[in-house]
Amino acid sequence: MRLGPGLLVTAAFIGPGTITTASMAGANFGFTLLWTLLFSVIATMVLQGMAARLGLATGLGLAESLRKTLNSGWQKYLCMALVISAIGIGSAAYEAGNLTGAAMGIQALLGAQISTWSTLLTLIAGLLLFSGHYQVLEKSLIALVLLMSLVFITTMIIARPDIPALLSGLLIPSFPAGSVTTVLALIGTTIVPYNLFLHSSVLARQHKASTDMGETIRQSRWDTGLSIGLGGLITLAIVSTASAAFFGQLAGDINAAQMALQLEPLLGNLAHYFFAIGLFAAGLTSAITAPLAGAFAVCGMMGWSTDLASNKFKTVWAVILLCGAIGAALKLSPVALIIFAQAANGILLPIIAIYLLWLMNQKKVLAEHRNGWFSNLLAGLIILLLLGLSSYKLWSLV
Repeated sequence: MRLGPGLLVTAAFIGPGTITTASMAGANFGFTLLWTLLFSVIATMVLQGMAARLGLATGLGLAESLRKTLNSGWQKYLCMALVISAIGIGSAAYEAGNLTGAAMGIQALLGAQISTWSTLLTLIAGLLLFSGHYQVLEKSLIALVLLMSLVFITTMIIARPDIPALLSGLLIPSFPAGSVTTVLALIGTTIVPYNLFLHSSVLARQHKASTDMGETIRQSRWDTGLSIGLGGLITLAIVSTASAAFFGQLAGDINAAQMALQLEPLLGNLAHYFFAIGLFAAGLTSAITAPLAGAFAVCGMMGWSTDLASNKFKTVWAVILLCGAIGAALKLSPVALIIFAQAANGILLPIIAIYLLWLMNQKKVLAEHRNGWFSNLLAGLIILLLLGLSSYKLWSLV
């Protein structure tokens, strides 16, 4: 078994927004919202597992499969409009939030201007994407994810969380007063619709009709489960660390500089460097994967090549990266940008999940690799919950 494509999903959803949301969850509610994280991780595993199987079995990404399978003109054009607008615009909004949030956090710890850090992140992300070599991109992202894991999990171990309280929070659902917004934010930062396009498109590149498809899908299932589980562990570590540092002492918003200061009794001056490295890795991984996912979605729906070296593919990710860089340069609020992106996600995620579930039951698309009854039941329950949560989120935002 080779870990790789699944870690791209982890790289995508562990960004500055996740770090901020997880920190606020731990600071304001301790361990009581960890059950939300457990649900989000399981739901992500189920949905990403279906997207991965679709890519491997068909050799097509989710966007390409939708374009090919939707025969009705109005359905195809409606789906194209939804995907291109919400995924494209949503990726750009997340990109601005990634660059701005990471730049603000690193500036608070290490100094220099926000524009300096956001420009550095933009240049590094652009160079890696422009290389057009998937292996280089994958290895870079894996290294950054492992670096993030080391930073945040080590910090949690040093902080010595209350294990019984942690297990209670994971297994016993509760809604403390004022926690609904944080519950929605934790789910929204973990289950990200553009990851379905990213994962399926990356694995479609590995499709070979001559291989043992059953074994390939089993290996992918392990890769997906372990990678997303690692992402959940990183988020758990951040919640635990924030709980140890802040719970019972502070309410409201916190930032990385405050967290580093609170951890100085545990880590000494290393606290600053730990969080600077963690934020930089989180910001850079998300800054790479958001434009990549957006390019896969837009190019797939338009019928353009999804080869990383394709000029149209490069143009799409460059536009998304540029929009993010402009948003960071204008010093727009990362919170406002992330709220906008989550609003787009709130509309799109259940719709894309329904499309995905429909595709996974098409015999002409997947043949013997289509969903069984248990997969349909599990995915259906997750979609119903997401519909309810998304409706509540949109109502709150309106």
